[in-house]
Formats: sequence, structure tokens, C-alpha cells
Amino acid sequence: MNQATNAPAETALALWHIDRFVVLTALAGLAVLGGLIWLETAPFMVALFALGALLGVALYHGAFGFTAGWRNLVVHKRGAGMRAQLLLFGVTSIIMVPLLALGKDGMVGALAPVGTSLVVGSFIFGVGMQLGGGCGSGTLFSVGAGNLRMVVTLVFFITGAVLGSIHLPWWLDQPGYDPIPLVRSFGVSGAVLLQLAALGLLTLWVNRVERRAHGQVQREEWLWRNRQHGFFRTLISGRWPFVWAIVILALGNVLTLLISGAPWSIVFAFNVWGAKAAQAIGVNMSQFEFWQWSYPAMALHDSVLANTTSVMNFGLLLGAMLAAGLANRFNAASRQAMGKRPLLAAVIGGLLLGYGARLGFGCNIGALFSGIASASLHAWVWFACAFTGSLIGIRLRPWFRLPN
Repeated sequence: MNQATNAPAETALALWHIDRFVVLTALAGLAVLGGLIWLETAPFMVALFALGALLGVALYHGAFGFTAGWRNLVVHKRGAGMRAQLLLFGVTSIIMVPLLALGKDGMVGALAPVGTSLVVGSFIFGVGMQLGGGCGSGTLFSVGAGNLRMVVTLVFFITGAVLGSIHLPWWLDQPGYDPIPLVRSFGVSGAVLLQLAALGLLTLWVNRVERRAHGQVQREEWLWRNRQHGFFRTLISGRWPFVWAIVILALGNVLTLLISGAPWSIVFAFNVWGAKAAQAIGVNMSQFEFWQWSYPAMALHDSVLANTTSVMNFGLLLGAMLAAGLANRFNAASRQAMGKRPLLAAVIGGLLLGYGARLGFGCNIGALFSGIASASLHAWVWFACAFTGSLIGIRLRPWFRLPN
């Protein structure tokens, strides 16, 4: 997207170009797939598909990637991305924890066991996100925006997730505890206040890291990034202020809970896609214990258009594609030649992402974001272990000729 920094608003508007082919392709994809979902399932699934598209737009225009935010804090000592994530977790917790406590309409939170599988899986995922170049949502919206390297990451992400599903029952037999909802020990108010206090302390730590390195905390344009472009142009072509993305991502997760009965997640769809692909080439996935459990078995048998996570992921991909087309940035990250080592990093990173996400009960969305929004202890353990793994991944990136 061209930018006119000092030109009048009229000139800046004249320099605003969109990729019409990409925009029309994304709109056609949304219309066709939305129609198929309507015909095969129910209106609420179409709503989830549209919600996924909106979340894809927000992730792309808000540049809301967990991977880069963690790396910027570690390498450059800049905490804007991490502060935005912590604020997102806090805002969503305030809304979602009381909502889940009402227990109406069969709503369930993102709860998971705390044990060996979680620790190992989240650590592996943290390494993989830095080598692969994204988390679950980051991989999807980057693929939707035409990043070819992330297509490789996604293919091996799916492969790793299938392998993880085969091995998960063994990992669950290792030492661990049943899910630990904080609401059970501290009540609704206590759980929310405890999490807000923890998020506040993390924010103070992030600020301290940045202040020690740079003398002050960098001032962020939280509500507006470039007033010269105007509200409409910023909304359509980005780049959004963090608050815009935070509001949509928080409300999107809450709406996902209200519509589907469970919080937003990403990775289970990768398991389904990979398992269906394996069956298509003759592998009987139902022989494995994970795919004999009721929900995975049902998902394996049903159409992907009947799977909530898959439908939202399809929407996310097309929403990011639409956003990239409107910003005239489709395929922008893939215009430089991909070397052998970056390609190898995408392969290894994707495998670690998929395997780790399955063992760790999700990615930055399903395990971390939705987990904290559900006041589950496993999300905090996941956060600590994945961040530790991310430190290792950051150190490995230069060998793979990936910039930090």
C-alpha cells in the first residue's frame, strides 16, 4: 500500500490502491463457501463463518501476531505487542469468566489438564512458533495474506497435529492433574481479580524491560495511527491501532462462546483436515485411540463444513485475504526468494507447532487466549512454558537465516 506522509488528504486518497483481483476472489470465496455452509448446516454456522472472516481482518489489519510481539520484547526490548496481548486477555476475562459462571445453554470454557503433556507440548510449541514464523492464528492469517513460506508452515503444522493426536493418549497417561478452574477456588470475582493482578504485574515487568533498555516506554498510538488517512481508509486498508483489534478480538471470542457454546480455537481443525487427508490416501485413522473419542470421531465422520473450528478457520483465511487485497499487500511477504534454511525452519517449525499444540491442548488462541478468558490454570502454565520455548526458538532463528 502506498503512503503519502506529507501530502494533502486528497492526494493520499488518490494514491490508495487495492488489489481488485484478490478482493474479488476473497469476496467470491466468502459468498460461495458461506452458501455451502448454509445449505449443509445451519444459520448459526454461517454466523461463525462470518465471525471468522471478521477476526481474520482484525488480525491482519491490527498486525496482531503473538510471535512477533514476544520476539520484539526479547530481542528489541519493545513491549507494545506484549502489552496489547495482556490487555486483550484482561478485557476478555472480565466479560467471559462471569458469562461462563452462569452456566447457561451448555456453554463450556477452555479447560484442560495440567501435567506433563501440557508442559512439554507448550514448550515445543514455543520453539516452533519462532521457527515457523507464527502461532495458530498468525499462520492462518499469513497464509490468507499470500505468504508462501507460511503455506509450508501450515502444511507441516497440520502434519504435526495429526502425529500429536496419535501420541496424545500416551502423554495423558503421564503425571498430571485434572483441569483446575480458578473459579472453583476463588469464585468469579476472585478469579477475575487474580488474573487481572497477574496481567498487571506482567505489564509492569514488560514496561521495566523496555524502560531499562531505552530509558522510557515507547508511546503507542493506541486509538489512532495515522489521522491523515482518515477513519474509513484506516478501517478498510489498515494499519489499525491496537485498541481496534483488541475490541474485535475480545468481542469475537465472546460471540464465539455465545453462538457455538465454546470459546474460540484454531488447532482442532488442523487435526481434522490432516486426519481426513490421511484417510483419503488409505490410512484408517479410526484405529487410533484419539479418533475413537466421541468428539474427534464425530468430526472425522462429518463434513468439515459441519465443524465449528474448521468453518471459523476458513472464514479467517478469506478475511485475511480480503484485508490484504484491500491494503494492496497480498503476497508482500513472499516477494523475496526463500532460501533452503528458511524453508527448513518452516518445516521443522510447523511440525513442532502442530505436535506441541495437540499435546498442549491448543495454540495461542485456544490454550492461551481462550484459556485465560476461561480462568483456567492450564493457560498460565502454557504461557510460561511456551514463552520459555520461544526464547530457545529466537536463539535458533539466526542459524536458519531468519531475521530477529
